[in-house]
Amino acid sequence: MKNIKYLIVMLLLGASMTSYACTNFLITKGASADGSTFISYCADSHIRYGELYFTPAADWPAGSMRICYDRGSNKPRGSVPQPPHTYKVIGYINENQVALGETTFGGRGELMDPTGIVDYGSLMFIALERSTSARDAIKVMADLVEAYGYGSDGESFSISDANEVWYMEIMPKGYTPKVTRTGDTINADRGAVWVAIRIPDGYVSGHANAARITTFKLRDGKTSITDKDWKKLYNKDVEVIYKHDIIDFARRKGYFTGKDVDFDFSAAYAPVDFSAARICDLRVWTMFNKVCDGMDAYWDYVTGKDLSHRMPLYVKPNRKISLSDMMAFQRDHFQGTELDKTLDAGAGPFGSPFRCNPLYWEYDGKPYFNERSIETVQTGFSFVAQSRSWLPNPVGGIIWFGVDDTNSTVYTPFYCSINEVPWEYRVGNGDMLTYSEDAAFWVFNRLAHFKYLFYDRVIGDIQAVQKELEENYQMLVQLADGEAVRLYNESPEKAIASLTEMSRQAAQNTVTRWKELDNYLLVKYLDSNVKQEEDGKFKRNGYGYPARPQQPGYPDSWKKAVIEQHGEQFSRPE
Repeated sequence: MKNIKYLIVMLLLGASMTSYACTNFLITKGASADGSTFISYCADSHIRYGELYFTPAADWPAGSMRICYDRGSNKPRGSVPQPPHTYKVIGYINENQVALGETTFGGRGELMDPTGIVDYGSLMFIALERSTSARDAIKVMADLVEAYGYGSDGESFSISDANEVWYMEIMPKGYTPKVTRTGDTINADRGAVWVAIRIPDGYVSGHANAARITTFKLRDGKTSITDKDWKKLYNKDVEVIYKHDIIDFARRKGYFTGKDVDFDFSAAYAPVDFSAARICDLRVWTMFNKVCDGMDAYWDYVTGKDLSHRMPLYVKPNRKISLSDMMAFQRDHFQGTELDKTLDAGAGPFGSPFRCNPLYWEYDGKPYFNERSIETVQTGFSFVAQSRSWLPNPVGGIIWFGVDDTNSTVYTPFYCSINEVPWEYRVGNGDMLTYSEDAAFWVFNRLAHFKYLFYDRVIGDIQAVQKELEENYQMLVQLADGEAVRLYNESPEKAIASLTEMSRQAAQNTVTRWKELDNYLLVKYLDSNVKQEEDGKFKRNGYGYPARPQQPGYPDSWKKAVIEQHGEQFSRPE
């Protein structure tokens, strides 16, 4: 019986393992140190190349169409009409300081709609092209799936502008074939059910591949509306927006039978299980635990021991959150907890927080898993989107963008108004199967693979340069802001040109400095030795030869394991 239970758990884990991919954090104006709104996003995928997308603003003649590509395969799914005008988009922030992030939670597989034209990726990019606010983005996404069908499974979105931060969850309605009078077969359930909640000012939130919305305020015409009340969308008191049939559809499908007031989105459409808690919500808990008192109360939930005591969607932090905090949140491997990944056997002799994939594995017929932290090897890119209401839009919005895993990336600033993406981060400079020596993605990956070999030896050198660059860029942005505002008052075009050049120089500097660091690490740690240094230079012996390198060897924990397993083989006479 026990082995059957293990098999069932393994099958359940394996069926949804590809969904546990991304992590987002949301910070409101009142919770940030400088009045910015922040959202962060780690795009974790084994096929996702780290590059910064760019879509220029454009005017479209009547009849123009936009192709929607599947985010997972790049296969065209269909087309939707273009509006008269679309906005400039840099990665995941547009020229109006609207930003978007996402994580997939999957949910009920029977609700997938293979005929849906718009998937989660197209929803994000089209919303950014058409929105001047977070509320705009919610309506754009809702209207798109209603008109053209939703072609992904359960998805959660972070949506921000310079004043507000929203969280949205969406679930397809499945495929129910219906023959029309003309003989065409259509999907009678085309569209999706969804709910969006404004994170209260002064609070923070997060999501990581698990549905986070449980109960929510139902329609009262003031603080909560349905999509039948779009005319009230821009009433600042409105804090919940949802699809009008979200409860009725759950009843029809047999997912919910209680009173409307007790409706729980997650329970109906994506019930929480061990993996949703331990593999997903645990990542959110790590950030909450850093900034909020009392999070120990949810430890049993996030470790999968008690699924009944769920974490709240948002919490009030005990301190203000800075940009540096946002970057640090992305680099968590459970430091300071009993799950610290540098301390268990999987860390190897050099204390690595990284684990080889797959996430789930089996030994002697029993299922196991590696802890899934925010910091993971397969991150293609990540960012912190910063929007600032006190500055003109071209100056206020910044996407702090990094490639490869968050542990050793450098978040480099790109303003939301720049006219082009620097070559080092540009689409077309290499790809996942094409190496390019001056592409940021490959430069960072090359260094990271050295880090994976000797983590505890090299991470200090890496973090020193990382800290230096990111702190310098924050100071540079303060100077660039002032100059850009001065130029903006003369000519917006001059300001944008200045910011484009600043972002270009920062990108080039990041890649150049990281190449130098890569070379330095190779010389310093060649053949598992450690070169001696003095006054920032490698030390010589006085006759031109290298000073004898140090040979740290292995830690005692490794020696103990070797002796216990093969002591007789390696013992030598005293």
